Amino acid sequence: MSGPHWRRVMAALANDDARAAYAHIVLGAEVPGDANDQRRKRAVAALLDSGLVERNASGHLEASGSIFRDLLGQQPRRQAQTGLDRFMRLGRIERYPANKAERRELLAWIVSQAIKPGETLTERQVNERLLSYTDDVVLLRRYLVDFGLLSRTPSGSSYSLPEEEHA
Repeated sequence: MSGPHWRRVMAALANDDARAAYAHIVLGAEVPGDANDQRRKRAVAALLDSGLVERNASGHLEASGSIFRDLLGQQPRRQAQTGLDRFMRLGRIERYPANKAERRELLAWIVSQAIKPGETLTERQVNERLLSYTDDVVLLRRYLVDFGLLSRTPSGSSYSLPEEEHA
């Protein structure tokens, strides 16, 4: 799942400096502080990173008009507890299947939802996408690699679907 993640948005808004900067941007005012002010820079970076603000064509900061609509659109719909759904709760992994075939099926479904064929992602990008399915992204990423559903460069710097998956 791509797009903003609610945890990143909430983390940005939990920061006093970022919340104050966001209020100024929403109201169309300049964010107070010196351009060299590190706290201001970190606050603005957190807002940009979360998707709460964007730079317009002239380089000025403005509040995203779609962030909250995008986040609400990511909310999972209620699903019947059959098949792989019995291992999920509210669109997230509640438990991993003990049966290897079912575990592989669950992992294959997740990777098909999170990563598009031909994409090459950094570890951070993979983690952000997997965060939609579990808080333990390290375990999920390892399962995906171990089951051959996700390829990792030897240095671990990038990930993609295995060649046979998108050939």
